[in-house]
Amino acid sequence: MRTKHCGLEMEFSWAIGQEYRRLLLSLLFLSTWKAGSGQVRYSVPEEAKHGTFVGRIAQDLGLELAELVPRLFRVASKGRGDLLEVNLQNGILFVNSRIDREELCGRSAECSIHLEVIVDRPLQVFHVEVEVKDVNDNPPVFPGTQKNLFMAESRPLDSRFPLEGASDADIGANALLTYTLSPSEYFSLEKPSYEERVKRLGLVLRKPLDREEAPEIFLVLTASDGGKPELTGTVQLLVKVLDANDNAPVFDRTLYEVKLQENVPNGTLVIKLNASDLDEGLNGNITYSFSTDVLPNVKSKFYIDPITGEIMVKGYIDFEESKSYEILVEGIDKGQPPLSGHCTVMVEVGDTNDNVPVMEFKSLSLPIREDAPLGTVIALISVSDLDSGANGQVTCTLSPSVPFRLVSTFKNYYSLVLDSTLDRESVANYKVGVTARDGGSPSLSATASVSVEVADVNDNAPAFVQPEYTVFVKENNPPGCHIFTVSARDADAQENALVSYSLVERRVGERALSSYVSVHAESGKVYALQPLDHEELELLQFQVSARDAGVPPLGSNVTLQVFVLDENDNAPALLLPGPGGGAGALSQRVARSVGAGHVVAKVRAVDADSGYNAWLSYELQPAAGGARSPFRVGLYTGEISTTRALDEADAPRQRLLVLVKDHGEPALTATATVLLSLEDSGQAPKASSRASTGAAGAEAALVDVNVYLIIAICAVSSLLVLTLLLYAALRCSAPPSEGACGPGKPTLVCSSAVGSWSYSQQRRQRVCSGEGPPKADLMAFSPSVPDSGDREDQQPATEDSLSKVSL
Repeated sequence: MRTKHCGLEMEFSWAIGQEYRRLLLSLLFLSTWKAGSGQVRYSVPEEAKHGTFVGRIAQDLGLELAELVPRLFRVASKGRGDLLEVNLQNGILFVNSRIDREELCGRSAECSIHLEVIVDRPLQVFHVEVEVKDVNDNPPVFPGTQKNLFMAESRPLDSRFPLEGASDADIGANALLTYTLSPSEYFSLEKPSYEERVKRLGLVLRKPLDREEAPEIFLVLTASDGGKPELTGTVQLLVKVLDANDNAPVFDRTLYEVKLQENVPNGTLVIKLNASDLDEGLNGNITYSFSTDVLPNVKSKFYIDPITGEIMVKGYIDFEESKSYEILVEGIDKGQPPLSGHCTVMVEVGDTNDNVPVMEFKSLSLPIREDAPLGTVIALISVSDLDSGANGQVTCTLSPSVPFRLVSTFKNYYSLVLDSTLDRESVANYKVGVTARDGGSPSLSATASVSVEVADVNDNAPAFVQPEYTVFVKENNPPGCHIFTVSARDADAQENALVSYSLVERRVGERALSSYVSVHAESGKVYALQPLDHEELELLQFQVSARDAGVPPLGSNVTLQVFVLDENDNAPALLLPGPGGGAGALSQRVARSVGAGHVVAKVRAVDADSGYNAWLSYELQPAAGGARSPFRVGLYTGEISTTRALDEADAPRQRLLVLVKDHGEPALTATATVLLSLEDSGQAPKASSRASTGAAGAEAALVDVNVYLIIAICAVSSLLVLTLLLYAALRCSAPPSEGACGPGKPTLVCSSAVGSWSYSQQRRQRVCSGEGPPKADLMAFSPSVPDSGDREDQQPATEDSLSKVSL
């Protein structure tokens, strides 16, 4: 047989998908960015060299170069290592290590590196997406370098023999493969239509085979991609022409589509295949097997029964691992030579909700100040679910009754922000629980918690229990004695609650307050620095300030009213006229003709003390020898009067000793000497004339003194009574408080020459001048009006306007 060789070159385009019909990208990268949906986008070609410029990330995010280091600028890429880095000096994002798009994303049409840019002070997060552009760096690769094909010489023309095509790890135009076959008179390449889902390569018999003429035919199949420069791959085809078995097994369909749920148990039936062979006997006995071109992961997951053609599961089927499997099956008869038929089983894996959501706290800003503004970001939370569809849609919720809320900032990203004001004094720590739940049925959830500590702010000033304290201190106290302790409480913590005390300095008369009292800065104890004198200072009123150690410090004041209680430390003082008598003696002429009860003289004395300590009584000392004196002295008036009519038997010169005694404990006394000259009635006029002149002058001077003294006492008494009434009204309007010394009952007693009147006012007060039972105070007020009659049965009063006496 004469053969005629003619060169025939065949080409066809292998289209992987409509999305791959794009122009080939240049090897020089195109770096672009856009702001949208809260993220920045760049692009970079794969295999770019170290240091390749990607974008000015700091400028595009609106950050100043000077603040990158202080704000702890950092970039995180989940599961991507250190492919990209940022130069903190110029804010440029550059390629740090080799980027292999096929290693990162495989055959995925889109490939991006997701970066999280986090800065502090304030806490912010930016999402940056860097798209990795494909370059033509992978040539087409066939499953093997040589493939043997066995063909019966009896095969009719236009018979089709499927071939396994090449694969290209690139995408798009770089993976758009074109096949050419070396010139052959027997075969041509079959060009599949684009509408076919599975695009298979095949040889078409164009000329009858003759084993005797050509038992073997050598062909070279070349695959070329669409990249620039173009890369190619080849496989050698060895066609062996066989005799005999004329009919190959034929499957019912060339493509089977099966849906299989993930997590099905081993042994689950996927599909049962059926092929038929028109031959008889062994030539029609078919065995089923996977094609030699089947991927290893298919063989590890599935098993085919060689007799029945049943495909069953033998490995773990996981949707997250692979969403579909392409199983190439061939049916081979037992003829000599054996013939085979082929089909493809497409297994689509269905997703089930078998993955629990995963939460991760990206950044925490703790503790949070109690005066933090609303909306302050406390934590960044990312959630993920490996499932798809509704099974992978995750929603997050917070535990109830917390002053926080979740804000969705980006896909699967949440910010934990402050929703209401904080008060550390009410709640110092919050246990915040975050629950992530997917949309599967039944849904799966995961819970994580974070402890949010509230930092203290100096927002509470020290507070005293009451705004004013009343303290009673006895005069003549020892220097440095403790008279009272003030205490203030601060609701803040640590140094904000550290309280120190000090005096609010002012002038007391001509002297500074600090010369009278001092306060211990830490304990609040108040000390009297010197003995207090009731006659000099009856009431010492001052303020103590309490301040904390916060920044800025806060403080408050409390008022202390220190009443100095009188002690009997002053003896009565005699008021003697200047002329007419010796020192300490009162001289007076008396006519013998006076009758009983006639006032012949009056002893006047005052006591600088107050109350009972200033209440004076007068006693006439017995005469020497026990003789009965014709004179007596008024117990409280000091008036000396006759007890009977004077006669010639009475000595012409009478020397009387009058003991003036107060009512203090112990009582203090003074002795007045009264010299009386008894004169006959005939001498009385002369004496009277002489005495009247001197007595008139003395009496006028005494009246003037008494008038001034009465006016002064009344003025001071009125002022002090008004002050006490105002103080009592303020104390009654304040809420009652129990003191350590119990309630007291001060009684006001007003006395005059015509009688006395009194009233009492119930009030509760705290007396801290010493230990002991509660005391009642007698408040005495006396105008001290001179009287000429005997007032022994009336209560006298002292010149002091107001006094307190412990009963």
